Amino acid sequence: MSDFLKDPHDPRDPNPWLALYLDQSTPLCDHVKHAWLTDSASSSRQYLLPLVRPLARLMIIVIQVFKIVLPKRWSASKLLHHILVWGLKGFVSPQANWLILRHFHLGAQIIEFIERNAPVSVPLSSLKPADLDALKDELFLKHDLNLFNFVIRLNQALQNEGKKLSHVENIDFSMIVEPPLALATIPQGRLNFIDLQTAIEIFTPVYQLFLTDNDFWRAANSLQLDETMGVYVATLLNTPQHLLLLNNKHPLVPLSTLRAGHRLVLHGLSTEMLHSLLSQMKASAASEDA
Repeated sequence: MSDFLKDPHDPRDPNPWLALYLDQSTPLCDHVKHAWLTDSASSSRQYLLPLVRPLARLMIIVIQVFKIVLPKRWSASKLLHHILVWGLKGFVSPQANWLILRHFHLGAQIIEFIERNAPVSVPLSSLKPADLDALKDELFLKHDLNLFNFVIRLNQALQNEGKKLSHVENIDFSMIVEPPLALATIPQGRLNFIDLQTAIEIFTPVYQLFLTDNDFWRAANSLQLDETMGVYVATLLNTPQHLLLLNNKHPLVPLSTLRAGHRLVLHGLSTEMLHSLLSQMKASAASEDA
């Protein structure tokens, strides 16, 4: 367990991580919150992130200029994913890698939740990697494609059948489960110290370099679909108040790619909170039926 849970509370020097862990104002499972805050409290985030972030954003600008002379369709997605997995396995903290793997599972479950409770049926492409090596199959790129394809297919089907999303009385929560991913199985070598936010800032310009401008732009702007997915879920559940948890908003106003790394962290946290909320509602519905 991390120090913020082991150390006694000192009223004259309260630990901010302990305060955030104990706070229950936002939905987040304890074991996820523990991993998230352990990673956030690391020395890497405190000392390395402030150095890495401005350099990473500068590299995004440099690569954008460099790509002017490259063929528009030039990309090396498979090489990119092998580099990303090498970096994750060799240098990123166990908590960060665990959260990254969880994100694919949670995203797939949330999409399935919306589709299962919608008045139309559309094909799904579920991405649920069992380990870091599974990410080599271009899963970061496929994750972005999956999201846009789902929004397009869902709304085309709704329009074609003259239907729309609306509140559902008997919600199907069957797909909302805890991902079968154990933190103990994640690489925990001596060099696995880079926190989630710093790793994302480092990987963002690498992602940009090995993909086409269109792929990178689409990936960055997929983050603004957080509000779209949130509206879908809130409509089905009739809980518009939960949209307050979103940070990546206004999908019709594309944002600069310079802050894509920070927004990706917010996207991950929003996904975790939405999944936690659905898990709580599933448990509540099960207790009422018992």
